[in-house]
Amino acid sequence: MIKIATRKYLGKENVYDIGVERDHNFAVKNGLIASNCFNKSHSTAYGYVTYQTAYLKANYPLEYMAALLTANSGDTDKVQRYITNCTNMAISIDPPDINRSGVDFTPTLGKILFGFSAVRNVGQNAIACILEARDQTGEFKSLADFCDRVDLRAVNRRTLESLIYCGGFDKIQPNRQQLINDLELVYDWAQSRAKDRASGQGNLLDLLGDGFSSTQNKRANNVFETAPKSQPVMDFTPQEKLQKEKELLGFYVSDHPLKSLRKIAPLLTPINLSQLGEQKEEIRLCAVVILNNVKKVVTKKGDQMAILQIEDLTTQTEAVVFPKTYERISSLLVVDTRLIIWGKVDRRDEQTQFILEDAEPVETVQMVMVELNPQQANNIDYLHHLKTILQEQSGDKEKAKMPVIGIIQTENSRKLVRLGWQFCVQDSRITVQALQNASFTAHLKSLTGS
Repeated sequence: MIKIATRKYLGKENVYDIGVERDHNFAVKNGLIASNCFNKSHSTAYGYVTYQTAYLKANYPLEYMAALLTANSGDTDKVQRYITNCTNMAISIDPPDINRSGVDFTPTLGKILFGFSAVRNVGQNAIACILEARDQTGEFKSLADFCDRVDLRAVNRRTLESLIYCGGFDKIQPNRQQLINDLELVYDWAQSRAKDRASGQGNLLDLLGDGFSSTQNKRANNVFETAPKSQPVMDFTPQEKLQKEKELLGFYVSDHPLKSLRKIAPLLTPINLSQLGEQKEEIRLCAVVILNNVKKVVTKKGDQMAILQIEDLTTQTEAVVFPKTYERISSLLVVDTRLIIWGKVDRRDEQTQFILEDAEPVETVQMVMVELNPQQANNIDYLHHLKTILQEQSGDKEKAKMPVIGIIQTENSRKLVRLGWQFCVQDSRITVQALQNASFTAHLKSLTGS
């Protein structure tokens, strides 16, 4: 690849389509490289492809996004970004389903269905075996039915665990922990039946089924009903389910720990992590994230710091916690914790990082809500009084991080306005009390809705 060292404006010139029979470096005088020598036909081809993809996305959004997800299934960051795009386009993504999923992401019934190939520990041989069994004898009715019909040499125990944990059996049995416990017994039972069939012995009910096709299905169902089962147990918690989904699929599908905060979070932070690279380095930023990983690091001076993997609803990125901050907030840095983080963007070695300066658990953050009617919102003296109280409550600007939200209420509408960073306060409760003492209508609002 050649980098242009210098160029000179020569005025307007005609542009011609360049036909090159052999390799050419488009050299011009004095060893310089031509800066405007891109083949017009090549540009036209790019334009035509752009038009085609735009047309498909506008007219066949379901099929287009399914193809895009399939083409980038190996890139977790891209897939997560495209899933966010699907959400914004009102397209739902369904978890894998042993009775409906194919190899790749598939558009079906107005949704996009997760493909088996995107599930970790599910190889091509296992996928082929599952699809063949399903095509030959129909949908799977139970875990025992599934294990009995597929080749357990291709679909091993680890593959089955992955399919259960990511929701592949949810339509058959939504209790994933029950299925995991049953698997220990059912898998051995199915292996034993497979060995009997291979040796020509078979099961008595199987033998009776031959020649009695009208009752064969009923007898087969009786066989699966008598398959061994473990004692009934409670299902995994929603958080445990999501953790396993993230582990096996690379991202959350059936739900997201931050989804319940989708409406209220923008009041706290105007940007998301996918926009981090566009921010200026000196601006203080805030984000609502979930903590995916914590890597502890010891500096040359022997101080502890950490490198975090954080995620919001749009993407994942890296955050750095330097020693002084780490000493103060290390107890909060627990994987799968939902946090409000404050900090600044940093660009080093062509990499964008979030320098984390402070953090709070989502559950403890409380915003100050101030209610105003239109007359109050347009009264300069009233707003000046409000500004004075908030500035008094801000104190040390480095410690003032709790946001203040204005609620402008009319007969037909209710508008929420986040006041600027200069109006953040240190203590939400004391601020609300001060506002109420000054006859303002104010209250606390937590991000979790309480």
